Amino acid sequence: MIGLPPLPPFDPRDRAWQLRVGVGAAGLVGAWLLFVALPNWYSSPADPESAGAEISTTGSTSAPGGSATTIKVTLFHGSVDGMGLVGVERDVRFEANPVEQARRIVEAQLEPVDRPLVSVVPAGTTLRALYITDRGEAFVDLSREVSSEHQGGSLSELYTVYAIVNAVTVNLPAISSVQILVEGHEVDTLAGHVDLRHPLRTSLKWVNDQSGDRSTRR
Repeated sequence: MIGLPPLPPFDPRDRAWQLRVGVGAAGLVGAWLLFVALPNWYSSPADPESAGAEISTTGSTSAPGGSATTIKVTLFHGSVDGMGLVGVERDVRFEANPVEQARRIVEAQLEPVDRPLVSVVPAGTTLRALYITDRGEAFVDLSREVSSEHQGGSLSELYTVYAIVNAVTVNLPAISSVQILVEGHEVDTLAGHVDLRHPLRTSLKWVNDQSGDRSTRR
């Protein structure tokens, strides 16, 4: 501890005494800052466990290297024999917002598929917009190619419609049904067979498993 010289006898009228008291007090404060406060301020490093930690509100964490988190979803494509749909697992980017997640799934469903499977959505079809109501109904607005480039036929149209409907409802249980729009408008059908004037619920009637057996699910 740093000592200070003894103070002279107290005399409130002595200005020299007041000056010595002030100098002594300043010395005490300076010593405290130099030997106590400053070392404490600079000797407490940040907690390495908390430095740079990310707080997640979704329970998901980013993949190493900063890449986006992905989730596995089931997409639906035409079987080799053309007699049904086949569910195929695919990784898509995770989105916390349900609308954005639905968009990711539909966009993946519209992409070309590797052989021997066949895409049941006409080439060139794109997603224009997607909306979800408070009642859990999704409206999927597709470009005109989904109708103008469709090859026709009742089975082919069923596969197109339910590949899209199932891709949304199977992977997002909070969405109960899907209505397909074309260029922002409601349409009666895509190619004259499947009624699209109302939202459609999941139907796995035309979905086969990988062995080619027809699914028994709803």
